[in-house]
Amino acid sequence: MEKQIDTLQQQLKQQEKLASLGLLSAGIAHEIQNPLNFVINFSKMSDKLLKDLTEIVEENEEHLPADDREEVEDIVADLKENLAKIIEHGERAISIIQGILLATRGKENEFIPSDIVRIVKEYVWLSYHAMRANHKNFNISIHEEYQEGLPHIMVIPQDISRAILNLMNNACYTVWNKEQALGDDYTPTIRVKVTAADGQLTISIADNGEGMTEDVKQRLYENFFTTKPAGQGTGLGMAITKDIVENKHKGTLTFESQEGQGTTFYITIPIKKA
Repeated sequence: MEKQIDTLQQQLKQQEKLASLGLLSAGIAHEIQNPLNFVINFSKMSDKLLKDLTEIVEENEEHLPADDREEVEDIVADLKENLAKIIEHGERAISIIQGILLATRGKENEFIPSDIVRIVKEYVWLSYHAMRANHKNFNISIHEEYQEGLPHIMVIPQDISRAILNLMNNACYTVWNKEQALGDDYTPTIRVKVTAADGQLTISIADNGEGMTEDVKQRLYENFFTTKPAGQGTGLGMAITKDIVENKHKGTLTFESQEGQGTTFYITIPIKKA
């Protein structure tokens, strides 16, 4: 009995931490959004000024020595490329922040017409870059295959994105862990695929990581069960993912795994067109 009470207390503490983390994430996201908007807007203004400068240089190019003119052209080309990258990655960061705000502010269990391919892409690469931020030498081969022409379908976007992120985080972790053991003899690879057929949408995330033992397979969806070291995993990710897919979206979450070879997860949900 005392053990059960202690377990419940630990679960409540974890839930409180997650709730606090959600509020903190929303606050940080909101504060970061404003300076990011300034970065994007001033980059666009600078790009326009650069175009104006280019026109002035072109009008007076006969007054410039050939060497100087070539150097100016090279500098202008580099500046244009740099500004384009700032705008591209700034807008990507804004998109991620909007996703975080949607997850923390969106109505619970609200189904919204959503571009599934965009959601999958965004959170696959968000997971990758998060892993890169924690492990500077982390690098993997990601193969993506998305069926063309998929319509917007009714899902709870903040929940589907959370499910993708959980599965991708686990895939990134297992290939990274395997690489630490095998080194250059191993190429960490993750394959992501989105298809639709017979009224069902299927999202698969496959890795060539460590795979699962029979014990891990049996306990995979237990709350607070994790194979990661202390402090690196809550043990809630797979239970949350299963709830999102099967209870909220009336789909199925299945997997195939072979110890030492890798794991593939399949999310299958019925297509409800917008």
